[in-house]
Amino acid sequence: MNSSQPAQQSARPPAQPPGQPIPVIVLSGFLGSGKTTLLNHLLANRGGTRIGVVVNDFGSIEIDAMAVAGQVGDSMVSLGGGCLCCAVDGSELDAYLEKLCAPVHRIDVIVIEASGLAEPQEMIRMLVAAENPAIRYGGLVQVVDAAEFDATRAKHPETDRHLSVADLVVLNKTDRVEPAGLTRIGAELAALCPGTPVVAADHGRIDPELLFDRRPWTETQGQLSFEDLISQARDADGAGHQDHTGHAHTVYESTEFVSEQALNPRRFIDFLDRRPAGLYRIKGYVHFGVPGHEERYEVHAVGRFLRFVPGPWGRGEPRRSQLVLIGSGTDGPALLGELEACREPAPQHAPPESMWGVLRYVDRPPQPEAGQEPEPEPDPCAPGPYGDPYGDPGSD
Repeated sequence: MNSSQPAQQSARPPAQPPGQPIPVIVLSGFLGSGKTTLLNHLLANRGGTRIGVVVNDFGSIEIDAMAVAGQVGDSMVSLGGGCLCCAVDGSELDAYLEKLCAPVHRIDVIVIEASGLAEPQEMIRMLVAAENPAIRYGGLVQVVDAAEFDATRAKHPETDRHLSVADLVVLNKTDRVEPAGLTRIGAELAALCPGTPVVAADHGRIDPELLFDRRPWTETQGQLSFEDLISQARDADGAGHQDHTGHAHTVYESTEFVSEQALNPRRFIDFLDRRPAGLYRIKGYVHFGVPGHEERYEVHAVGRFLRFVPGPWGRGEPRRSQLVLIGSGTDGPALLGELEACREPAPQHAPPESMWGVLRYVDRPPQPEAGQEPEPEPDPCAPGPYGDPYGDPGSD
């Protein structure tokens, strides 16, 4: 995953491995739901990760942009005067993303904070259709104001549609709602967006690891003054120890899985399709070993969003699967048991069609070998195991 090279004043290791696109995460939610608060929390707790930010304020005074500008410096662009889905066309957004992808910024991840009146489906369409090979769509996070949940649904009937396309729902401002009310809202969210993980939060405090990897501080310290200040402020005892009591990440569990044997692609996809709602994040590398598909498959899952990125193995790198699963209320031993059942002792005998489920989640599938029938290009707008996330955004 992330390297741990000592920091150098003159240069930093590349933010992404060569050829790896930068994930673009969309942060959506109605006005006042707490998107900017959540974004600021991510920026303040990013560790050594370099975040590029696109802020899309509705209106001519870009208050949200000013709220985050001091934290990201020149790694931010702002789109004022309207919603990304209407006032800004795809080519304009592409231009801004291209700016953030410039090597000088060494960006690890890009977060788009959408206007409170944006249409998530249209934003997803623009990112999926983007022709910039330096980026890839990384999932939609929908922020919900728990205290105003009923009022927001009454005033904005399209709320239900927005929730249905989310990959991860952050139920914010839970400190303002009684436990019984949170239980009711949780049940309604489960009905509105079945299978979509819901993370409870107050003041937008969620663990950044649920959305992106945080680089070790040693890679960036001495280069980004804002990060240096945050690091020093959190050095609780002066010896590099940080007291994490009560921090958001203490409520999440991390489960690690390593297999020297290849994994059966069909059984692994079935595991991913059935993953519990509390399993928010999956990351790592998978070895399938199916003839014609012996490369390493990097897997990214944020909520119900899923993407595989095939790439070559490093010189001398062992062919094995390594996964990290992050969630809340999950049964670690049960997850490991399910993954153990995905092991495949004889991948060389697996038919090529066993990879079809995996290739559906690959942006640019590998070309077939000579003599093989080419696989049809995966349709990003085709219904998947979670329904059609890019469906018609027509009014309710």
